[in-house]
Amino acid sequence: MIRSGIYIALGYLCGSVLFARVFAYLLCREDITARSADGNPGTANAFIYGGFWCGILTLCGDLLKGIIPVQMYLKGADLNACGMEMIFIIIAPVVGHIYPIFYGFRGGKGIAVTFGCLLGLFPNLYPALILAAVFVFFSLVIRITPHYSRTIWTYRFASVSMILFVKNVYIIIAFLVTAFVVNINMQLSNEKREKCQVSILWKR
Repeated sequence: MIRSGIYIALGYLCGSVLFARVFAYLLCREDITARSADGNPGTANAFIYGGFWCGILTLCGDLLKGIIPVQMYLKGADLNACGMEMIFIIIAPVVGHIYPIFYGFRGGKGIAVTFGCLLGLFPNLYPALILAAVFVFFSLVIRITPHYSRTIWTYRFASVSMILFVKNVYIIIAFLVTAFVVNINMQLSNEKREKCQVSILWKR
């Protein structure tokens, strides 16, 4: 119980480090969120307003802050033998990124961190592949725009896919909670709502 609590706290604190802000300041000496339309300290804005290296470093940082706490907790352990603590271990970095203690609980969307947490389940990469496949499907096959709408529908469809294809109930619950938190955060954000548009790649 104590060990689980330590890694939950570690995951939250890792998530609370907003690398888009950190690397933008180190490389550009500015707050890139002030220039972006949605004010999101995430990977996309790091690339757009901070440049290639700022984006790459932010992406790596956001992935690793999900991977490291989860993988460290699972080191030498059997994932299938883990109990309810895995739910909190998996969601802690995402919650930290969305509600960071270091930035007044105003953070990003949590997309890259979600991938990081699922990659931390290695060698069980099935959940991460499901989320990636749904993102690619809604980006390249049935294209949903803008990104705001694509993210919401990706998490919804990925939730259904997790229920259907993932066997570990704790991973399923962890993703459902993550999807709920991400969706609520986006619904409450001040981001401008553009009309959702759906197009099919081969008909364009």
